[in-house]
Amino acid sequence: MRAVIQRVSRASVSVDARITGAIERGLLVFLGAGAGDTAADLTYIVDKIVNLRIFPDDAGKMNRSVIDIGGAALVVSQFTLYGDARQGRRPAFTSALEPVAARALYEQALRAIHEAGVKKVEAGEFAADMKVDLVNDGPVTILLDSRKHF
Repeated sequence: MRAVIQRVSRASVSVDARITGAIERGLLVFLGAGAGDTAADLTYIVDKIVNLRIFPDDAGKMNRSVIDIGGAALVVSQFTLYGDARQGRRPAFTSALEPVAARALYEQALRAIHEAGVKKVEAGEFAADMKVDLVNDGPVTILLDSRKHF
């Protein structure tokens, strides 16, 4: 699995002008599932998301997690994280997990993030054309890959 995590002061996602999820301070997570991803990949990514120390402590150092600050998470499915643009000009998505299995992992991730201690977990709409609005705080943006490709 891959995730792009952004520390935000607020974020929302909408489909057809209808807001499907919105948060104040916390994490905006773009989450993609790759071919061959398993429960182990999900566990790795969720653990990183909820425990990543990217919020400032009293000394201003990035030393607190989203759980530590009582923040929220907005999780948006994004198969394009598996886009391969190394050849040509149009990305190929052959490394993305097929939609039925990807939806199941995405829904499991939402539950697992909440069960790990994030009180408010909001979501986009799987496979929809979404509009994301955010205020990146920092900016802080972190890339994660459960297979440690980066």
